[in-house]
Amino acid sequence: MQDDQMKQAIAELGLDGLTPEEQEKILDGFGEVALKAATAAILDKLTEDKQEEFAKLAEAGDAETLKAFLQKEVPDHAEIVQKAVQEEVASFKEAAN
Repeated sequence: MQDDQMKQAIAELGLDGLTPEEQEKILDGFGEVALKAATAAILDKLTEDKQEEFAKLAEAGDAETLKAFLQKEVPDHAEIVQKAVQEEVASFKEAAN
């Protein structure tokens, strides 16, 4: 994660008062949760056949091919991912309070 994005995530999640090590540990865990939520939201938009194709492409690790697939099959994938991440941020904040 780039420094500006890291600082923004730390502020957004209310982690400012923690040590850098604690911040990194929480951000790593949050990143995994957010990635899973975003992936689930994308999969919900795909047919079963396309879900299998998505899984194969993701497993192959070719980011450009996966991006092209998503642009074709789920044109609004960026918005879907953003919404899923925002929901996870809200959940995290709620759980922290």
